[in-house]
Amino acid sequence: MVRIEVERATTRDMRRRNRSTLLSELFFRGPLSRHDLSRITGLSAATASSVTAELLQEGLIVEAGQIDSDGGRPRVLLRVDPDFGRLVGADVGETGVKVELFDLAMRRLATVDEPLPSSRPEPEAVAGQLAAGIEAVLKDVDPAALLGVGVGVPGTVEQSDPVRVHAPTLGWRGVSFEGLLRERGVTAPVFVENGAKTQGQAEMWFGAGRGTADAVIVLVGSGVGAAVITNGTLYRGASSSAGEWGHTTVVYGGRLCRCGARGCLEAYVGAEGILDRYRQSEPGGESAATADELADIAALVAAETPAAAEILAETAGMLGAGIGNLVNLFNPERVVLGGWAGLALGARLLPQIRAAAGEQALEHPFGQVSIELCELGPDAVAFGAATLPMAELLRRASRR
Repeated sequence: MVRIEVERATTRDMRRRNRSTLLSELFFRGPLSRHDLSRITGLSAATASSVTAELLQEGLIVEAGQIDSDGGRPRVLLRVDPDFGRLVGADVGETGVKVELFDLAMRRLATVDEPLPSSRPEPEAVAGQLAAGIEAVLKDVDPAALLGVGVGVPGTVEQSDPVRVHAPTLGWRGVSFEGLLRERGVTAPVFVENGAKTQGQAEMWFGAGRGTADAVIVLVGSGVGAAVITNGTLYRGASSSAGEWGHTTVVYGGRLCRCGARGCLEAYVGAEGILDRYRQSEPGGESAATADELADIAALVAAETPAAAEILAETAGMLGAGIGNLVNLFNPERVVLGGWAGLALGARLLPQIRAAAGEQALEHPFGQVSIELCELGPDAVAFGAATLPMAELLRRASRR
């Protein structure tokens, strides 16, 4: 179940709320007739007709054919116009920057994917890559058509004014990505969010989280995070840092994590931690290190050596234990495993991960949860980032 937050209704706001409600239904469930919209939303037929007439006139929605009615005239179907505008979603990962262009049907129209220059890049350099990627995907797009740019980033995103990014593992403290993008010529509305949370929104809207009100969407890549969905709404916490699952302790006094603490889950199941443990277990393994974590994880998952099997079994156990903790803490209906490393591990190890989670979780809540793989693939963070300006359009039901 997806909930779009709307402003608290006053008499003056009621019209906008009705517009938002109808536009959201058409986005998620369209095409629909006016009769369908009235039935689904509980709005009167007159209100549904009046509001959809406004949305048609403004170009937000279009007619999409007809269906037969019971003995009456055919009913006209309506849907959101995919060409009303364009959305940009960007994934600032710890290994690269991916920028993608979408229409309002969330169809991917263009992609730019570039590696980062180092494992601890300066935010100004990342913003430069991001601005160049945005310019590249928009080369054939009317600037007026761009509704907004969503950016998924590592670390904690403080939803203040301005929005600030805190990513200690990269050395970023209080970075205003919107400000950096403005300095580089980006004029469209900018929405910045933690990458695990943008992936979470994508999976709840269109992926493995659909149909659930309580879910946890986890991201395992170079870093490890989670989006906690309670009653259909993203849980942020007091300062928007909820979901730092990778920095929960699984081994007291254990391996040193990039955050400076010891025994964090990320130190065992994040790509860097997995590969470091593997290299230490193999004779001469340190010399096998490369700069390509994606290729190295793929090689490890495909390997048939005893050392690889041991590391993978330990990783599945640690990841399952971490998921078991989520089950005990949040009692979700579903846990979705995503992120590029999570998908690579899950493709081979999901049964072992589920079994380990079952060993660590309480029996009753574990009996009610399903543990699934992300359906949207490694592009889920960028895809989810593009849903940020889309969510704003659905809330406002207007370009302005």
